[in-house]
Amino acid sequence: MSFSLIEIDPVHRIYSGHFSSFPEDIAVHGVSCRRGGVSKSPWDSLDLGLHVGDDPADVAENRRRYLAALGLDASQLVTPEQVHGEAIQRVGRSDAGRGALSYADSIAKTDALITDEPGLPLLLCFADCTPILLLDPAHRAVGIAHGGWKGTVRRIAAKTVLRMQREFGTRPEDVLAAIGPSIGPCCYEVGPEVERQFQEAFSGHEAALFSHPDAVGGTHLSLWAANRLQLEEIGVLREHIDEARTCTACHHEDFFSYRADGGQTGRLGGAVIALRS
Repeated sequence: MSFSLIEIDPVHRIYSGHFSSFPEDIAVHGVSCRRGGVSKSPWDSLDLGLHVGDDPADVAENRRRYLAALGLDASQLVTPEQVHGEAIQRVGRSDAGRGALSYADSIAKTDALITDEPGLPLLLCFADCTPILLLDPAHRAVGIAHGGWKGTVRRIAAKTVLRMQREFGTRPEDVLAAIGPSIGPCCYEVGPEVERQFQEAFSGHEAALFSHPDAVGGTHLSLWAANRLQLEEIGVLREHIDEARTCTACHHEDFFSYRADGGQTGRLGGAVIALRS
């Protein structure tokens, strides 16, 4: 298993993150980078978020370019209003285009999407939070979850798999999961309240979750480990969990980072996935 950046549009020099563990004959997926779009600073340039103050026309063009390079139709994508919660929505053909051109039309107050509809692109937006991509190759179903710290401590990744189990008959042991680029434990210092919540939610796993890289600094948290642990706890096999292990704050020349960019930035389309028709 591996994660790499590949050039998918040589004309606009658009690169996309790719997990080798996801079979390309079943699903299309990608993690967008920040170059190759038309947005101006501070959203330069391949901003895919309609909710961060960027020109909607620029975002629409960026989405068109990126999804076209993946072989997908941006006018058909489905995207939610992400609120750092744990709501999961199953979407189908009747939802095609929701949130594609207007944020007001997106799936309300939702932080994970699942579908078994071929050719329906799911898009979630990120700029340090953790994208979790899910594929059930046995039942031909996919999902995406938004793993910020609030969603992660509430186990949104695990809950999304369990929702796929109820909706599609997904077996956790069949699921292929990918934990995308996000702020890493090298850069993600958290306060005592966040640390306490993770200690309570993941008791016994403190060594995997927390580190103290600076002698005078605070506690650093690994969202990567927390998402991997919760997937393993419900039966997703360790060998089926791919991890980018790429910090968006360290690599903000490639990815949008809320922390590294001082709070005003674009949003990478951190998870785009669609079943092949």
